[in-house]
Amino acid sequence: MIIGFEAHMKRAPVVFASLFSVLLWVALLAPFSAAQSAKYPQTIVFMTDFGVVDDSVAICRGVMYSIMPDVRIVDLTHQVTPFSILDGARFLYGATPYYPPGTVFVVVIDPTVGSSRKAIVAKSKRGQYFVLPDNGLLTLVEQRDGIEGIHEITNTDWMIGTKLSSTFHGRDIFSPVGAHVARGEDWTKVGPEMPVASLVRLDLKAPTWDQHGVTAEVIATDGPFGNLVTNLDGEAFLKLGYKRGEEVPVKIGEKEMSIRFVRTFSDVPLGQPLLYIDSRGRLGLALNQRSFASTFDVKLPVELFIARAAK
Repeated sequence: MIIGFEAHMKRAPVVFASLFSVLLWVALLAPFSAAQSAKYPQTIVFMTDFGVVDDSVAICRGVMYSIMPDVRIVDLTHQVTPFSILDGARFLYGATPYYPPGTVFVVVIDPTVGSSRKAIVAKSKRGQYFVLPDNGLLTLVEQRDGIEGIHEITNTDWMIGTKLSSTFHGRDIFSPVGAHVARGEDWTKVGPEMPVASLVRLDLKAPTWDQHGVTAEVIATDGPFGNLVTNLDGEAFLKLGYKRGEEVPVKIGEKEMSIRFVRTFSDVPLGQPLLYIDSRGRLGLALNQRSFASTFDVKLPVELFIARAAK
């Protein structure tokens, strides 16, 4: 027993040294861990259809910084097609999975600004916050992530200005509210709760299937490149029976074409059309280094029909 005790005591300095090292590392890393845990909600992702030729975006950013000087503002885009709630909904759907819980999304695509439409704060079941007009912008996010709760923005203490503008709610309502939420204030104090069922939703067409094939829709173009974005999921398209490298008969509106299904743009010669699964998992149509939309004068939205592959 004495020998064992002596051996244990001889090891004690090593044990205490190891314990001291662990405690030292914990002390050194504690500020960083605290910063990590406190990091969100301190990021605001900002999206509008304002463009960047005037001072509108800078004014809204200034409002946010005046309330929370250390907030990080990420500009998702300010080049949304003017008044296109669908494009705003698409971009939110595409971006939100890459941001953590606690992120605040401030979105101002508001063709009926100043009307009876409601301004809201919504919290998704992923723990993200959305400060925006209740006009359908949350449709796709809700379908995928679910909405935990919604409050209408009525608390004037969270707004700015003694006489609110009826046409610049981005400055007077959405920007200050977004900053207050990002600062960690109780978002439910923004105004009365609304039932999730009352949320305004876009009336989006779903692809329809029959024995001949699928009827879908071209809903947008992909930025400045003129690629066509469809509402047809890539996995669903594969059920038609086509393999990469095969020609696919496609009808866009009244135009009938045969387009090769490939992996990427360079799989066809310059200027040639292609079908591909885009980065968001949808079927896309493109020309290699050309604009499909302008080359074929595609006006949106337009119906798309693809026949089943011959057996």
